[in-house]
Amino acid sequence: MFLRETTGKVVVMGRKTLESLPGAQPLGNRVNLVLTRDRNYKAKGAVICHSMEEALEMLREYDAENVYIIGGQSIYEQFLPYCETAHVTAIDYTYDADTFFPNLDKDGEWKLAEEGEEQTYFNLCYTFLKYVRIKAPKKLFDN
Repeated sequence: MFLRETTGKVVVMGRKTLESLPGAQPLGNRVNLVLTRDRNYKAKGAVICHSMEEALEMLREYDAENVYIIGGQSIYEQFLPYCETAHVTAIDYTYDADTFFPNLDKDGEWKLAEEGEEQTYFNLCYTFLKYVRIKAPKKLFDN
C-alpha cells in the first residue's frame, strides 16, 4: 500500500526516519525531503531542509495531493495541521515506546473514512485506516 501510494510522489521525513530506512538511504522513485536542524547534514538523493519554512517553500513546487508526511513524531506534529487526509497503519500490538502517532479517533477534527481488512505479516496483525479532516486544514501554502 505505502509503495503504491507514494511512488512518484514527495515523501517528507526527519533525519532519524531517513536513517531508519534500509541502508539509511532515500526511498526510490520519490522525491525525499528531509528536515534536520544539522546544517552540515547531507544525504545523497535527498532534498535537505533546515526549517519548516524552508520545507514549505520547497513543497510549493509540488501538488499538495502528492505530498506524504512519513515521520517521525516532530514532523507529524508540524505537518498534521495542514493535512486533509491521513493514511494510518494500525498495528494490533502494544510497543514499549516513548513516541506515538496521535490517536485520530479521539480528535474531533478527524473521522474514519475507510478501514481495510485486517492483515497479517508473520505474527504481526495490522489494518490500513484512512481518516479525513472534517474541517478544512490550514493552508500548506498560498499560490
